[in-house]
Amino acid sequence: MYRKQNQLILHLVESVVDQPKSVSLWRASLPARKPEPRLEGSHLADVAIIGGGYTGCAAALALAERGANVCLLESEEIGAGASGRSGGQVNPGLKFEPTQLESIYGPRKGPQVVAAVGSVADEVFGLIERHAISCDAVRTGWVLPAPTHRALKLAENRVREWRARGADARMLDKAQVAALLGTDKAYYRGGLIDMRGGNINPLAYVRGLADAACKAGAKLHAASPVTSLKLSGHQWTLDTPHGRVVADKVLICTNGYTGKTLWPNLAQSVVTVKSFQAATAVLPDRLAKSILPGRQSVSDLRRLMWYYRIGQDNRLIMGGRAPFRNTLRPADLRPLKNAIAHLYPQLAEWPIEFYWSGKVAMTQDHLPHLHELAPGMWTGLGYNGRGIAMGTFFGGLLARLAAGEPADDLPFPIVPLNPIPGHVFSRLGARTLIQYYRMRDQIDGWLA
Repeated sequence: MYRKQNQLILHLVESVVDQPKSVSLWRASLPARKPEPRLEGSHLADVAIIGGGYTGCAAALALAERGANVCLLESEEIGAGASGRSGGQVNPGLKFEPTQLESIYGPRKGPQVVAAVGSVADEVFGLIERHAISCDAVRTGWVLPAPTHRALKLAENRVREWRARGADARMLDKAQVAALLGTDKAYYRGGLIDMRGGNINPLAYVRGLADAACKAGAKLHAASPVTSLKLSGHQWTLDTPHGRVVADKVLICTNGYTGKTLWPNLAQSVVTVKSFQAATAVLPDRLAKSILPGRQSVSDLRRLMWYYRIGQDNRLIMGGRAPFRNTLRPADLRPLKNAIAHLYPQLAEWPIEFYWSGKVAMTQDHLPHLHELAPGMWTGLGYNGRGIAMGTFFGGLLARLAAGEPADDLPFPIVPLNPIPGHVFSRLGARTLIQYYRMRDQIDGWLA
């Protein structure tokens, strides 16, 4: 009886969902938005911001609230880049554990960095609450399940270090992971849950930041790519196809979408790889309630991690790495479909309705970078897959610099801009490394 009901539901769904749509679930699920006007004519500003993602919109909001005259220029539309294409997970911390960060940044700055990156999720959810941003925010924790004994040891160390600094994190055994994920306990050996984490609709969030910035007095312009950027005396001139801004200070907030001609060596300081997300057709309530019943977000500890969650409309959203080309094809969904079937066999034949990708900016040292590019010009980039939380945090840092705060007062250091040696070969190197990780995961018995 149960099997016949499932087959009937699947038949009905497939009759509606013929082929998956190569568009993000976030864009498809939100109402049409009137775009910000393009820049036309000449304008003066205290601060010009290039880029309308998390970093740019958070910086615009923070500066406008301080009373600054802010002009933000976005080449396409707000959230057109990775900010509208992520998996929607709001995760604290960085790849490195607190003691590693303290060693990297030293005894004075290290503890400041640890405290700051440990609270980035608080900043995101705080902005959502303060500005009443409607973005399906859920903060029930972030689960990191471990598929191997080695990964389990990493989880134990992470919990030990963050708990020592007051974080609400704890270890989970096999049965607890299975219960939280709604999957067979044999798939993972255990893991951890960090209650600081949560998830959101990322496109709704960045649009909410933009709306809040406008209400605070910032001027936002879409369809306004910066075609030239020049310093004359103590002011910067930014030209777009239809307008010009003259500003005292400039923030470049383009991250993985930085053009190679915008500023020398900036694009060459990161390597971009693509994340790949897919969303199933809507699951019936009974089935949806059996998968991630607590609605936590998940990033497992495989070498090439799977990250997944249930969205507000009862869809399973699964993420991984995308192919190294500009266009996606339905056939590219096979690894994500395999991951879904591996974790949730009851969804093995369930259709995918949406799939999409976005650029992730990776740095050579796996750390985000804050740079002063020239007098009165700063940038932050290289969030290494933690874009929602770190992008929001870096937007605040950049706003503080543009407002005149001393760099030494910030909880994150400014570092020199260094292009990656042999950058032209870095994409090939990243591809080779990902293929190696896939091979290792297959050897360990995990699908890639």
